[in-house]
Amino acid sequence: MATVLLDSSVMFDHLNGRGGRTEYLDRLLDQGYILACCAVNITEVYAGLKPGEEDKTAAFISSLEFIPVTPDIAQKAGLLRRDWRQKGQTLSYTDVTLAAVALAHGMPLLTDNRKHFPMEELELVPLP
Repeated sequence: MATVLLDSSVMFDHLNGRGGRTEYLDRLLDQGYILACCAVNITEVYAGLKPGEEDKTAAFISSLEFIPVTPDIAQKAGLLRRDWRQKGQTLSYTDVTLAAVALAHGMPLLTDNRKHFPMEELELVPLP
């Protein structure tokens, strides 16, 4: 079974019932995919949490495979940010960390923010 790392925007859309994301994630699960997140996803989701959304959010996050951010992944994220800044594009710490997690584990990233992930070596799964 293939594991797919979720971009935080996909998680937000699912939790807020936007863009048909829940149905799309359900289809991926039905096809045997494993959905994953990492620490930066959880940080971003909880930073945008509204009162009363805690239980639903915790249930969703606990349903995902958790991929740890190791020191090697953090180093790769820092190097990605440095290299892209030198090319004239400043990427966010969260985006380079997500990219580094996906690259380290050879998994695609499910996102609707392709411009945030310009790395050619990163496999992106576009959303319908």
